[in-house]
Amino acid sequence: MNKDIFIILPYKESLLPKQAGAVSIYVNDTVKYSKYKKRIKIISSDDIDKTKIFRNRNYILNFCKKNKNKKINLIEIHNRPEYVNYISKYFPDTKINLIFHNDPLSLRGSINSNEREGILSKCNKIIFISRWIQQRFFSTLKNINVTDTEIVHHGIIKSKKININKKQKNILFVGKLNRAKGYHIFCDVAKKFKKIDPSWNFIAIGNEARKNIFPDKKIITEIGYLKNSEVLQYYSKSEIAIGNSVWNEPLGRIAIESSSRKCLPLISNKGGLEESKHIAIVLKKNTSLEIIKILKKFTSEKKLLRKKQKFFYKNNNFDLKLISKKLDNIRDNTLSIINTKQKIQNVKILHIANFNENADGRLFYSFSNKINNGLIKNNYTVQTISDRLFLKNNRSLFQPFNPIEKFNDKILNTLKNFSPNLIILGHVFNISEKVTNYCKKNNIKIISWYIDSVSPEFFNKETKKNFIKNLSFVDKCFITSSPKIFRKNNFYNKIKFIPNPVDSSMDCYRNYTDNHLEYDVFVAISHGQNRGILKKGKSDERENFINDIITELPQNKFAKFGVSNFEPIWGSNYYHYLSKAKMGLNISRGAYQNLYSSDRISSLIGNGLLVFINHKTNFQKIFSTKEVVYYKNKKDLISKIKFYSKNDNLRSKIAKAGYLKYHKYMNSKLISKYMLSSVGLASSDKIFWQRI
Repeated sequence: MNKDIFIILPYKESLLPKQAGAVSIYVNDTVKYSKYKKRIKIISSDDIDKTKIFRNRNYILNFCKKNKNKKINLIEIHNRPEYVNYISKYFPDTKINLIFHNDPLSLRGSINSNEREGILSKCNKIIFISRWIQQRFFSTLKNINVTDTEIVHHGIIKSKKININKKQKNILFVGKLNRAKGYHIFCDVAKKFKKIDPSWNFIAIGNEARKNIFPDKKIITEIGYLKNSEVLQYYSKSEIAIGNSVWNEPLGRIAIESSSRKCLPLISNKGGLEESKHIAIVLKKNTSLEIIKILKKFTSEKKLLRKKQKFFYKNNNFDLKLISKKLDNIRDNTLSIINTKQKIQNVKILHIANFNENADGRLFYSFSNKINNGLIKNNYTVQTISDRLFLKNNRSLFQPFNPIEKFNDKILNTLKNFSPNLIILGHVFNISEKVTNYCKKNNIKIISWYIDSVSPEFFNKETKKNFIKNLSFVDKCFITSSPKIFRKNNFYNKIKFIPNPVDSSMDCYRNYTDNHLEYDVFVAISHGQNRGILKKGKSDERENFINDIITELPQNKFAKFGVSNFEPIWGSNYYHYLSKAKMGLNISRGAYQNLYSSDRISSLIGNGLLVFINHKTNFQKIFSTKEVVYYKNKKDLISKIKFYSKNDNLRSKIAKAGYLKYHKYMNSKLISKYMLSSVGLASSDKIFWQRI
């Protein structure tokens, strides 16, 4: 297989085990478990002709000139923002992802705001290995657009072969032996603690000893630089590891690696180190006195030491395979890969719906766009007509109402020119007989979808009339609520249930992987797609319900929108705030309806939030209590939010199960295929929700 994904390491970075730094380790580890590994070519200092004098600029220019005639779909640049300009110039059609491993304000090419804004415009995606680095990147930017960025931490494969009772009395320091890393403090700790308990061994693994740091060789054993696999072996046989950096670490591998080997980590709270505080002892003060105090406590109480070692080991969620998969998902979205293994079917579809062009991107995640994506992912040829846009653009003083006849002429002309096998109508009514007759004559199937509530409360007389009229000529109609409400209708057999689809190109977050998100609960409602806050004198029962919950949970942080004069949010802002929350409340307008929910349910569960749903919705037919959380009333909901706020592991487990089920069985590709299979234009995949 040709290499069409190139990963460029910083100048002088090597993949050789004895020379690999943190960046190389990150790349090597993630590529190892990547589904794209056969398509990836890694560029490093190992590729440099050692007989020539190379500088940083020459290194990247040499790569560009050497590969400019190759077809490269994606280039991933690690920790060198200055390379972006060269890559974008030489490879204008190639997509670029940039991964930051250090403070952007310290790297050439991203030091000032203009440089960082330029990077945002040239890169498809910017990835940070820690939230701290992301915050630094956006710290001085006025026009913040975090949706083009992702956080993908370091990962590790936890060892299952650690015999905790055979550990040696070793206290480790791993890293460069300099003051920035806090090595001078470690030396002082060793000198003083040895007088308290001489049975413990102090070991330093690393190089770059700096001036004035000359530890007594009898006190500290300096091993020098080791390859990562050897470092992990030392963690496996050691009791304690100290990572007491003085400078702002971008992330720090010490807590991730040591806890994966049941070695107790002690870390400072500098920079990104704090993002591993759930798997390490965080020093209140980075002083030898404070460190010695903690060491005395854990070296004298073996049971306590073992308890903490096991707890941090269990709590270590920096799973390398998941990290690698997250990077692959970003690659999926970047490359827009279509599964070419599936047999291409020559099916042509005319999809008529509201594609929200007038919303200026606010509703890019709408049902119509997700279904359209699903059709394309199935390799169907799709032509679209936006009915709302056409009708709006064709009104005039002489024709103040919807130009229905003109609209039907457009459909008819499109049918003649495009010759589809199928028409899909999304909330489209007023289809004329000349269109339906043409379809009958030319064997063109017609199906429709309707995703609003069909309860008497919202299903007004006019809408119901149009809905029933459509049923008379469509072959199948799909709704996102139980069809049983229409069981007395003559066309009941035509109506089928479909879930609100999730789409991996839009719903790409996995919030269940992160226990350190900014918000506990995300809740967003609206009063119509073009409305802000409620008009004076109007009411929405959801607002009172949500406000009561927030009042009862002052200890929890809510991301709330569309409530109490907080404007609703749309577009990328919606996904931005959603991506920062652990849990989400799925609540729709009006009385609870059998299996009905707004499309909010797909964005919440489909992005890995733990979702609360009222039991009256009857979603138990689709999701078990191991996949979402059901509540009976306000009091019950408050109680469950409190509970899961304190139980991150259980929250993460349930959210993950819901996420996996949604993406496996209710994705846009599968749902759109099911719609076509109902009229014989696709093979049928039997899925449990089809029986509803």
